Order: sequence, then structure tokens, then C-alpha cells
Amino acid sequence: MAKTAPLITVTCPCCEATLHIDPETRAVIRFEEHVKPATFSDLEAAVQKMKGDVGRREEVFQKSVQDHKSHQQVLNRKFDEMLKLAKENPNAPPPQRDIDID
Repeated sequence: MAKTAPLITVTCPCCEATLHIDPETRAVIRFEEHVKPATFSDLEAAVQKMKGDVGRREEVFQKSVQDHKSHQQVLNRKFDEMLKLAKENPNAPPPQRDIDID
């Protein structure tokens, strides 16, 4: 019986499975799936986490609404500032746009 080389053990970076590879044939000989630990020990902890997420989502939504309401004011302020700079220095070149950078 011929002596075989030991198997190479590799851990998959994506799914964390363990692969045992034969170096001579370059084939996967054995595959061991990664066992994920339980994320919650009981159902009550999962329910409490979901209730906490509802409050956080509502807070983020309200902030988004406030940002949307003030967005037009911010744009007007930026426009007024750029207009003021253009009037103060009429001989200055116009600001460079993204499309001009080539």
C-alpha cells in the first residue's frame, strides 16, 4: 500500500467551513460545515431586541424628516454665499466642477 500525504486543512474565509484537501489529487476529501452559535438564548430576548429596534427606527426616520425639511434652506444659504463671493470678485474664474476634472 502506497504512503499517502497528509491532508491539508483549510478554512473557507466566506462560510468558515473546514475543507480537507488531498495535495496529490487537489480534491476536497472531507467537508465540515461551520456550526453557527445561536444568536438568542431565548425568545424573550429576541422580542426585547425587536422592540428596541422599533424605537431606534422611529428616531432615525424623524431625523430624516427634519433633514428633508431644512434641505431647501441649506441649498438657499449655499447659493447666497456663492452669489456673494461672485459679486465680490467678478474677475475670479468660476469654481471647478467635477465634470471639468479630466
